[in-house]
Amino acid sequence: MSNTQEIGWNAASKTGAVAAGGAGAVAAGIEILEAGGNAADAAAGTILALNVTDHGACSIGGEVPLLIYDAGKGEVKSLSGQGRAPLSQDAVDWYMENGIPNGDIKMAPVPSVVDLCTTTLKLYGTKTFEDIVDPTLALLDAGEAVWHADLAATLRRMVEEERRTSGSREEKVQAASDRFYGRNGTDTDIADALEGFYIDKGGFLRKSDLAAHVTLVEDPVSVEYQGYTVYKCGPWTQGPYLCQALRLLEGFDLKAMGHFSADYVHVVTEALKLAMADRDAYYGDPEFVDVPLSTLLSDAYTEIRRPLIDMQKASLEARPGDVENMQPLKSDGAFRPGVGGTTTCVVADRWGNVVSATPSANVYHAGGTVGPTGVSYGNRLRSLNTTPGHPNCIQPGKRPRITLTPTLVLKDGAPILAISVAGGDLQDQATMNLLLDFVAFDMLPEAAVTAPRFATSHHEDSFDPNPNRIETFGQAGSLTINDSVSESVRQELANRGHQVRAHGGAIAAPSMLYINKDNGTFYAAGDPAAGRHAAGLE
Repeated sequence: MSNTQEIGWNAASKTGAVAAGGAGAVAAGIEILEAGGNAADAAAGTILALNVTDHGACSIGGEVPLLIYDAGKGEVKSLSGQGRAPLSQDAVDWYMENGIPNGDIKMAPVPSVVDLCTTTLKLYGTKTFEDIVDPTLALLDAGEAVWHADLAATLRRMVEEERRTSGSREEKVQAASDRFYGRNGTDTDIADALEGFYIDKGGFLRKSDLAAHVTLVEDPVSVEYQGYTVYKCGPWTQGPYLCQALRLLEGFDLKAMGHFSADYVHVVTEALKLAMADRDAYYGDPEFVDVPLSTLLSDAYTEIRRPLIDMQKASLEARPGDVENMQPLKSDGAFRPGVGGTTTCVVADRWGNVVSATPSANVYHAGGTVGPTGVSYGNRLRSLNTTPGHPNCIQPGKRPRITLTPTLVLKDGAPILAISVAGGDLQDQATMNLLLDFVAFDMLPEAAVTAPRFATSHHEDSFDPNPNRIETFGQAGSLTINDSVSESVRQELANRGHQVRAHGGAIAAPSMLYINKDNGTFYAAGDPAAGRHAAGLE
């Protein structure tokens, strides 16, 4: 990597940049950019490498939603790198009767990372699968865990399939993915081994679930805020609630309030709480439920909800709105008494393509092993629930409503920001912090990722499938804020009713990339206190 800057936590470049979790994964992305790959190639390679460098926070058996700006088409698309519940109705009946267990392979969705990477590569990239997996194979070959060698063998089978398939680059990449999932007449050896492992450990997933898996390419959700267009994945993630909160904040002059004034922290927290209440009440896989997003993001709904923000008093209630009757509060909105693993990836290239992705898995090894494929499994089915009639209730083949939520921001039709955050229910709260640092207070990534942050647990736990959703609620009125914020501000927030807790470490783990169109420079940074890294090409 002769043309590569030293990997640290921030970087500036005119030709390409990567910010992500582990330094080895950043190096993988940079290596692909240096070899002439574009942002899609580098993102796919970085994501695969993160499953080695950040294993435990993500894995090949996990998931990764992705947003991409395609410079050639001038458009943003969302790729649903999220596996589904088993197709078996008997399996779903078991979950409804027994719940979705923790620490058990029954909580694992269909592995989706491989198809997300190959779909990104096929539709938006320029390289072969072999090209983008090479840095990951180097990491695996240098590793000592048993699963390293096993996963390397699995990935090399996919390379073998790509090599022996005739046709276009896209057809060859597709064949590599088909080998993993046992589709379209390819060898089913990987799928056979995965199914055998699921059966051996008592799981419900089968080869039919693997073969049915596809990565949906969807239109993203977007809102306009202060001259910027903010893009999120759909309501199969928590992402749209950030858009709802931004709409509520349009009615307030945040810059005049001052960065980290009591008014600023208060109003942003209250907007997030209102938006998360709607998330918890309405969001789910839009292939299965009718999520009223157009109403939730509408002027009329925003205007009836905004007056619920009392500038002098923190709300201690969860307050979803009534979209059906266009009322600011649901009549059965209940008072809630006070009572992870993910990593990050943002990439930009010299041709104007930009990617933001959020790989995850909360990795588990059944009985201390991951089976002969080296593919460990995640817990994301626990982001579904077993509440009959709830939009996020488990159904055969349904995507869980996940916390993973990458962000792209455009200005005047061109990408300007990419943000990815690790941290479960904290993710879009930290994204809001960084986004407002930039939009309202002119902070570049290097300053934004190291600035103080704040968040609340005034919401349902996205990883608790308890059918009694009230019992999953965190703490009414909670506010965790970095202790570098002045004691006088923290005291004023407490006086308004916030349950304030000062925190000395990182609140979530963000990576951020800014594209300055005036000087043609990419500025990338990841919070060093949260183990994020960044690098650019010279």
